[in-house]
Parts: sequence; C-alpha cells; structure tokens
Amino acid sequence: MSVQLSNLEHLPGYIITERLDVVYGSTVRSKHVGKDIFASLKNIVGGELTAYTELLEESRQEAIDRMMVKAEALGADAIVGIRFSTSSIAQGASELFVYGTAVRAVPDNGASHLSNNTYPPQSVATQSPSIPPLPSSEIDRNEFDQ
Repeated sequence: MSVQLSNLEHLPGYIITERLDVVYGSTVRSKHVGKDIFASLKNIVGGELTAYTELLEESRQEAIDRMMVKAEALGADAIVGIRFSTSSIAQGASELFVYGTAVRAVPDNGASHLSNNTYPPQSVATQSPSIPPLPSSEIDRNEFDQ
C-alpha cells in the first residue's frame, strides 16, 4: 500500500495500529519577476492571479512529496491529521509547510465496532465496578412524590 493521506485524525476504512512520528515537508518559493509584473496589472482590473495559483499548487505538491518521503522512510502506511501553513520569509518569498502524523494501519475488514481508530486499542465492553449507594439522608423521599 502506498502512503495514504488524511486530514482527519483517523484513516477511514483502516485501524491505526501504531503512531510513528510527526513528519513534515516544506518549500520556499519566490515569485518570477515577469509573472509578478503581470499579476500586478491583473490586480488592478481584478480576477484570478493564475500565475500565483499555479505557483501555490506546485509548492503544495512539492511539500507533500517531501513529507511522504519522510513517512516512507519510517515505514508508515499513512499520514493523518495533515495541516498546511504558510509564512512570508522575505520580500517576494514564501514558505509552504505541511505536517502530519505518520502511522501504521491495517484494513478495517468490518471490525469497526471493535475499535474507535485510536492507538492503543480501547476495550470495547468493560464492566464498570459497582458503585456503592449514597448515604441515606434524613429526608423521606416519598414526601416529594405526593
């Protein structure tokens, strides 16, 4: 199975058996001067800045690929809880950062009622110890029922 990605804290259809480590990927990109001039003109009249949209998409994919390489090195089956962050590094340069938790997981095979996708596995039906009754009070409870 290739490394699967989920922005949820679990992986639908799988049971997480082990949490390995936090993995991340990042890239720092700067704008192309020619595209920046065109974007400035486009900004005056309005509309989508497609050059920036493409730059962001390429950055996002590069950061994800770097994160996946780190997860594969750990032997992970999936990365859960994926989040993205951006920051400005310098004039015209920005960082795109992605992170998540690398995990090992096995297919659910219909046993989802046995697990809530957490590790370590939780007991399904635990018998709680009997709770002793509260001390009796001097008020006769039957007085309130009338």
